[in-house]
Amino acid sequence: MGLQPRAVSRDLDWGIPVPLEGAEGKVLYVWFDAPIGYISNTKELLPESWEKWWKSEDTRLIHFIGKDNIVFHCIIFPTILKLEGTYILPDNVPANEFLNLEGDKISTSRNWAVWLNEYLEDFPDKQDTLRYVLTANAPETKDNDFTWKDFQARNNNELVAIYGNFVNRTLVLTQNYFDGKVPVRNELQEIDLQTINELSDIKGNVEKLLDNFKFRDAQKEAMNLARLGNKYLADTEPWKIVKTDKDRVATILNLSLQIAANLSIVFEPFLPFSSEKLRDLLNLETFDWNNLGSIELLKPQLQLKKPVLLFDKIEDSAIEYQVQKLLNTKKKNELSAFKPKDVKSNISYENFEKLDIRVGTVLACQKVPKADKLLQFKIDDGLGGRTIVSGIAQYYPEPEKLIGQQVCFIANLEPRKLKGIVSEGMLLSAEDADGRITLIQPQTTVVNGAEVK
Repeated sequence: MGLQPRAVSRDLDWGIPVPLEGAEGKVLYVWFDAPIGYISNTKELLPESWEKWWKSEDTRLIHFIGKDNIVFHCIIFPTILKLEGTYILPDNVPANEFLNLEGDKISTSRNWAVWLNEYLEDFPDKQDTLRYVLTANAPETKDNDFTWKDFQARNNNELVAIYGNFVNRTLVLTQNYFDGKVPVRNELQEIDLQTINELSDIKGNVEKLLDNFKFRDAQKEAMNLARLGNKYLADTEPWKIVKTDKDRVATILNLSLQIAANLSIVFEPFLPFSSEKLRDLLNLETFDWNNLGSIELLKPQLQLKKPVLLFDKIEDSAIEYQVQKLLNTKKKNELSAFKPKDVKSNISYENFEKLDIRVGTVLACQKVPKADKLLQFKIDDGLGGRTIVSGIAQYYPEPEKLIGQQVCFIANLEPRKLKGIVSEGMLLSAEDADGRITLIQPQTTVVNGAEVK
């Protein structure tokens, strides 16, 4: 089928005019000329050296985009560059799918978003938690969803329970058994050699994934190193042999500390703040990615700092606050987007006069047994009283608070039995944009039985 024609102009009163005879009134489609802005931005930033980034054969040009821009970055922009002749072409265009928020499309205009300034106020010193969750949920192959519950679960069950737990156990044991100094590594056993072998593979595994832009899997591989550390401690159980074989415990904790030091390197691309914090705890002043996998990162007798938690649990209350904030946003959006329904067809004034609308005072109000939606009202209508059943229970969870209030009701509606209760009328209410039902009530107290006219 081949490529199909695609319009590159628009009939608009703003934009860059099409520089062709007979194209008066037309402007270039923004995505036809916008990619050139990447070049002009580089030129403005680096006026003396910009060309090497766009024209040098040893430059690798990578475009990180969303799937809705694939056409422009894979066809239109490369075509422009190729036709000009002196520019390099994109080597790869990793395109992500869409990331939604709590099941709905992210939209800044609707305020359906997680704003970074608000996040940092609500979750101070948790920059890396957001980085971790966004990477873990990166929509690399399909649309994905960010939810606050998942955010909490990944922090508590992965960062705290796996990564942070291993680091804290290692540092606390070292503090307790060796006064916080890196112990000397002694003779290695088979389990040590197996662990060292797995550690040595981490660099190649992560680099391969990063080079292929599989950031989500690369972060998983980094977390697998923390899992390896936890398994090593659980299998060797240094706390059980410390009184009988302290040299063996020294070897176990030396290797565990080396794994912790490697964690501070392998997580650097994903969790830079936590990596810096961990290196500070380990008194590791510098790091080199090329040393990833080494078991010589920490020298024997190096004094470590006193253990502190690398990550903190996020409580339910913090998540409930964020969810409620989004629910409030959704309600506000519904209200602002509300459009009244079309007015129903006209009725005659004579038909309207048939309705007898009255005001009465609620004497009693309770939920109807085995009926989640129904409330039973006892109304003083000035005529001896009546019972009305109304399906508004979900909007008035504390029905007893309605006692003493006045309501409006249709008094001459034919009685109807609901859940075995005869309802003698209908309460009048208004439905808001979000579906919430509110009873219609007089602004000031009137006599019971007063007509609404």
